[in-house]
Amino acid sequence: MRTDPEDPEPRPDHVHVEPVDPDVSLDVPAQRRELGPAVLAAIALGGGLGGLARYGLSGVIPGPWGFLLINVLGSALIGVLMVLVPRLHPLARPFLGVGVLGGFTTFSTYALDAVHLGASAFVYLFGTLFLALGATFAAMALTRKVFG
Repeated sequence: MRTDPEDPEPRPDHVHVEPVDPDVSLDVPAQRRELGPAVLAAIALGGGLGGLARYGLSGVIPGPWGFLLINVLGSALIGVLMVLVPRLHPLARPFLGVGVLGGFTTFSTYALDAVHLGASAFVYLFGTLFLALGATFAAMALTRKVFG
């Protein structure tokens, strides 16, 4: 166990805490930037675009396996975004992360599809989970390597 005098909770050695939002201090227990009109507009516009992209892609590859692709692709893109977000405009994270990728990926359809898949539900559920996590970690590593 790791203990840090500035961190009130002891954490296992493998747990690393880093901010995914450069505007949020980990020293403040609960911090959230004011949701002003610009942030809300960025989220709304991004969500609409992400939802349209998901709808379009789901027409090309219909069914659960299309949504698996959508969720894995969205997970890879959020990995890229989280590495680059400190270099981007302050509205990039709400627009791209919360809006576009939030509208693009879908947990509810993932859950509903699993209910209807029967015997292959296990493969779909855990395949999506592991592929999405793998895509996020791989995209973050590759983005760090490319952009430093």
